[in-house]
Amino acid sequence: MVLPTARFAFATADFEDADFVILGVPFDRTATFRSGAMAGPNAIREASLSFEPYVFEHDLLLTKIKIHDAGNIEDVYTSEEMVKATEKRVAEIVDAGKFPIILGGDHSATIPAVRAFKNIGVMTIDAHLDFREQYEGNRLSHACVLRRNADQVGIENVLAYGVRSISMEEKNAAMPEYIDAYTIHEEGVEKTFKKALNMMKREDIYFSLDIDGIDPAFAPGTGTPEPFGLSSLDVKTCIRMLAPRMVGFDVTEVSPPYDKGNTAVLAARLVMEVISVVHKHRERSHQPKRILRFDITLRSSQGSP
Repeated sequence: MVLPTARFAFATADFEDADFVILGVPFDRTATFRSGAMAGPNAIREASLSFEPYVFEHDLLLTKIKIHDAGNIEDVYTSEEMVKATEKRVAEIVDAGKFPIILGGDHSATIPAVRAFKNIGVMTIDAHLDFREQYEGNRLSHACVLRRNADQVGIENVLAYGVRSISMEEKNAAMPEYIDAYTIHEEGVEKTFKKALNMMKREDIYFSLDIDGIDPAFAPGTGTPEPFGLSSLDVKTCIRMLAPRMVGFDVTEVSPPYDKGNTAVLAARLVMEVISVVHKHRERSHQPKRILRFDITLRSSQGSP
């Protein structure tokens, strides 16, 4: 584990004391259009330093929250190596009763993060369905994330929100539940995200934000931009609504070469939003979640890659 040059702002707690643990996965070898997301984790950290610790709309001082920055996964050169190393590290975070926050890297980092949990649902905000069986021979590609999540937790326990790109391969196969961006624009975020939450059968939900789920007008620094997406405030609303059920979070596909740092700033602020609303919910409920991960033998017997 190699520590980045800058840690995430306000992440001053030791691992043992922390409630939230941030982990970077600077891996983008499955990028299919524009690479560069490997620089995302450190760019998000650096961007976080620009913010005030006081989140005024929540009346919350982030310096009072126990946050730990665990650095980056390093020395991984293949998808298989990344998945193995990331699953091991996220499992350590989850087993210790902490809330993991993963900074990508490309979206394939979500595959091992989900494997570190047991009995969860998975919700993504993503421009793309990411439900291919394989892409260019790689079953661990960022184009296969929701398919691999479905392999792990069951297709009935995954849902994509904000989709506006589906391949013919995906259309002609059994698809997971999704709510497209056009329906969201017509019916509104509050209504459609409440519907999405009601569709989730499991109480505990891992939330994955591919930054391209946000319209490129707000987040141009990404590898596969797609027009007609959600606004940054739309996503803020979704985070607030999901907070009581959220057990882990990642933000992926921030690719710093393609803008002037604005997308990294947005990602950092959304990480702060997750910490704020999850902390406030848990403070109110006094029932921090302790999620046990899948038994390794069971996972292996299921033949997952």
